[in-house]
Amino acid sequence: MAASKNQHRRGELVLLCTLMGTLCQIGLGQIRYSVPEETDKGTVVGNISKDLGLESGELAEGGVRIVSRGRSQLFSLNPRSGSLVTAGRIDREELCAQSAPCLVNINILVEDKGKLFGVEIEIVDINDNNPKFHVEDVEVKINEIAAPGTRYPLPKAVDPDVGMNSLQSYQLSPNQHFSLDMQRGDHGAINPELVLERTLDREEEPIHHLVLTASDGGDPRRSSTALIQVTVLDTNDNAPVFDQPVYRVKVLENVAPGTLLLTVRASDPDEGANGKVTYKFQKINDKQSLLFHLHENTGEMTVAKTLDYEECSLYEMEIQAEDVGALLGRSKVIIMVEDVNDNRPEVTITSLFSPVLENSLPGTVIAFLNVHDRDSGKNGQVVCSTHENLPFKLEKSIDNYYRLVTWKYLDREKVSLYNITVIAADLGTPPLSTETHIALIVADTNDNPPRFPHTSYTAYIPENNLRGASIFSLTAHDPDSQENAQVTYSVSEDTVQGVPLSSYVSINSDTGVLYALQSFDFEKIQDLQLLVIASDSGNPPLSSNVSLSLFVLDQNDNAPEILYPGLPTDGSTGVELAPRSAEPGYLVTKVVAVDRDSGQNAWLSYRLLKASEPGLFSVGLHTGEVRTARVLLDRDALKQNLVMAVQDHGQPPLSATVTLTVAVANSIPEVLADLSSIRTPGAPEDSDLTLHLVVAVAVVSCVFLVFVIVLLALRLQRWQKSRQFQGSRGGLAPAPPSHFVGIDGVQAFLQTYSHEVSLTSGSRTSHIIFPQPNYADMLINQESSEKNDSLLTAIDFHESKDEDACALQAPPNTDWRFSQAQRPGTSGSQNGDETGTWPNNQFDTEMLQAMILASASEAADGSSTLGGGAGTMGLSARYGPQFTLQHVPDYRQNVYIPGSNATLSNGAGKRDGKAPAGGGNGNKKKSGKKEKK
Repeated sequence: MAASKNQHRRGELVLLCTLMGTLCQIGLGQIRYSVPEETDKGTVVGNISKDLGLESGELAEGGVRIVSRGRSQLFSLNPRSGSLVTAGRIDREELCAQSAPCLVNINILVEDKGKLFGVEIEIVDINDNNPKFHVEDVEVKINEIAAPGTRYPLPKAVDPDVGMNSLQSYQLSPNQHFSLDMQRGDHGAINPELVLERTLDREEEPIHHLVLTASDGGDPRRSSTALIQVTVLDTNDNAPVFDQPVYRVKVLENVAPGTLLLTVRASDPDEGANGKVTYKFQKINDKQSLLFHLHENTGEMTVAKTLDYEECSLYEMEIQAEDVGALLGRSKVIIMVEDVNDNRPEVTITSLFSPVLENSLPGTVIAFLNVHDRDSGKNGQVVCSTHENLPFKLEKSIDNYYRLVTWKYLDREKVSLYNITVIAADLGTPPLSTETHIALIVADTNDNPPRFPHTSYTAYIPENNLRGASIFSLTAHDPDSQENAQVTYSVSEDTVQGVPLSSYVSINSDTGVLYALQSFDFEKIQDLQLLVIASDSGNPPLSSNVSLSLFVLDQNDNAPEILYPGLPTDGSTGVELAPRSAEPGYLVTKVVAVDRDSGQNAWLSYRLLKASEPGLFSVGLHTGEVRTARVLLDRDALKQNLVMAVQDHGQPPLSATVTLTVAVANSIPEVLADLSSIRTPGAPEDSDLTLHLVVAVAVVSCVFLVFVIVLLALRLQRWQKSRQFQGSRGGLAPAPPSHFVGIDGVQAFLQTYSHEVSLTSGSRTSHIIFPQPNYADMLINQESSEKNDSLLTAIDFHESKDEDACALQAPPNTDWRFSQAQRPGTSGSQNGDETGTWPNNQFDTEMLQAMILASASEAADGSSTLGGGAGTMGLSARYGPQFTLQHVPDYRQNVYIPGSNATLSNGAGKRDGKAPAGGGNGNKKKSGKKEKK
């Protein structure tokens, strides 16, 4: 029944204390609570969620927690109810001893808001401790001569409770000799004293037994008892007296054990054994008794253990001096401990927000720190700092809390991990400091696109490569991390010659390796321009691009192609003509070949493999020009067969061969007479071919002679008027080529070449010397009109209307001719030496020779009729007007000049109209010479 009643009263007390804490909070404007000690775990202290202004459920989700320092956590937060509850049993006496009121301060951190709140909780005392005597049996010695009214101190009881629950009164068991008197001390302490009421008689009663009861004022009241034995002594009438009523001493907390603090002295005027005094502690607690030592006989007080100012800075105790007659003297000792800077500051990381995004704004809270120094005064004043080269700074918060915040933007690509050193130093002498290291990880954001090491790349791949062959590898670096640094590669969409670029190449999206999807042909594609894109996997993704030039390298996969002489397609023999009067070095014909490859693979060299007359002809190594190597003799056969090889300089080299037939004769009749000997072995139509050639040559000769006679008649009239032909033997002056009439192809060839015609009084002795190379765009020298043999330049002549037109040759019409850049193969060069340079234009000579021989061939085999077309000279269709530029492929870009870095091009300084550098008229013969029959 009593227990139930006590439990009910305790509940009312808890409710009252909670109500008082709430009222104090409302009145003072701060968070304060109160809770009785010894309450059960989980007892509600207050509604902290409501008092902090937090919404329902925010206590659990907002990162609200208690961050107060201490050996043990006394309180905790209930996230469901939003209340502050006790974490265990709370003993007010253990926390605050005799201090009243007993206040506990805690700090509550709201991480989402970055705020700290201070909460003050008062621990309300309950009467849970009995008054307790240090000794249960006390012996009091009283001299029998002691006078009534003499007071004797009794042992005091200690009650750790405070207020009404603390010690309130003493009671002495009933006795006729003694009474109890209670004295109030400096701080309200009650000191019991035994008062002698009647004189003692040792012989009547030597020992008296008393019971001292100590009681508190709690409800229910608690008490304890001590047994007092009063021993009546023999006469000793002087008690010891100390020389000082109070002893005071100051000592540093770091003094070594055994250090002498002071010496107390008490004197006793008695003599002998009654004057001998002994010292002992009278009023001292258990902790103090371990720290100090008092010598019983000398009164020297020394330090027994190391002192600690932070635990206790002031010690008060009583020393009792007693003689052999049990007479006592008392004195108070006050020991003041002075602080020494012997404690380093303590830094506690209350909260750390790591990792932190690199794009966090300046002022972002990184951590909360609590700083504490157990020393006092300046020794306990702490200043915190960090290194100045870091993007962080410390800001003072409430109490001893600091906030570590950023003061500028972070860059993970420069620093991904910060080792922050917080230095806490006190103001003592000498100062003590503590370093606390914080490892802060900087989280990555996608703020860097992939970067290529170079702005552009160049790659090479040989032609005829295998499909799927690796071409090139590109690597882009992204300084970000994880998915922000995962780079994928792609090639931008484009078309090459109307075909998508993706059909030529592909790229591995993960490795950046470029692969060929098909085999490249240098003759079709020389280079590809790609745009490679590198993208990361961030959100949003970032990308960059780089240009890649892919060049196809030529391989020697094309054999030389012979353009001239080509294989006959109309039954002609392809015969070249060389006059017997030709001097050594005379240009008979020229083999024109090209190679579709480029560079060294297109450098062509010519050589003679086989000849009917070894040593009769020579071939230019680089020009392909077939020239006479010696003077032609009468014994030399009319038909000369030459087998020529054209080879490039590739590895391995490729080659082609061609067979030339050269007719050696001084005149067309001689050619016609001997044409029957020119036969192609194994051809069934040899007889028809010879007949056609003879008929064609005869028709051409007749037409040619008619024009010569008309021209001579016209020239004789003009020479008589102008006296330009005095002493001449009937030579003819050149006529302007612009007056020629005929089919375009024939006219073009006749404009480019001139022929020396020797005429005598007998037409059978007249002959034509061909060909003598000349350039139509050069004016004929005036001296050429005085030669014995006239120069014929066309088939049809028209009489000029004035003398100036007769004297000068007009510039030729060059519309039909190839430009320097358009001439195929190696025929674009003029110089004919064998030192490695290319000759100039000789293609005109080749075409004329081909036309005349083809005409002769057609006449022999009957494939062409004489006079079949005006000005055609019976030429076959293969060398007719349709043989124009479109029949010659343009391989300028593939022709290289040995010994030079240049290629044939359409340069402005190498036009047809300019004079050749090598002197192309070196083989011209004078008209005065006569040919033998």
